[in-house]
Amino acid sequence: MALAWSKTGLVRLCLPEKTRDAAERRLLRLAGQATAAGDHTPPPWITVLIADIRRYADGEDVDFSDVPVDLAGIDDFRRDIYAAARNLHYGETTTYGGLAEKAGRKGLFRETGSALGANPIPLVIPCHRILAAGGKIGGFSATGGSNMKERMLVLEGVRIGPPPSTQASFGF
Repeated sequence: MALAWSKTGLVRLCLPEKTRDAAERRLLRLAGQATAAGDHTPPPWITVLIADIRRYADGEDVDFSDVPVDLAGIDDFRRDIYAAARNLHYGETTTYGGLAEKAGRKGLFRETGSALGANPIPLVIPCHRILAAGGKIGGFSATGGSNMKERMLVLEGVRIGPPPSTQASFGF
């Protein structure tokens, strides 16, 4: 994984890549060369965030809603969508339309999907918790695509797909 931060908050989070170099290349491509400049000493909240990400990967219920984020340059629509997504708790999902409504942008489900596809801080802004209508997995623009999204949801105890048949649920 790779993280970029400013004095204000987290600017970019890249989900796991196969190698450290690949994660750093992705971070530089997405966050730009400004990320490489300046002091690389992480502030205390980054150290806590890294520990929390490790706990999350171990299957613990971790709340990332207090992580400061720097959304400089992000338009108001995306800020509204990201704020609504940050209100979803571990293991809680909604649809693109449901999130749009929670953000005060009812009916803008396609635009919501586009905003989430541009999410610079997946996991902290939990776009993986947003599903397509009918409980389908939907898209995921982070590394690993829909497979990564499903793995994150399963880690949180979310079952994807249609419910088991009634007979199967009783073990018949």
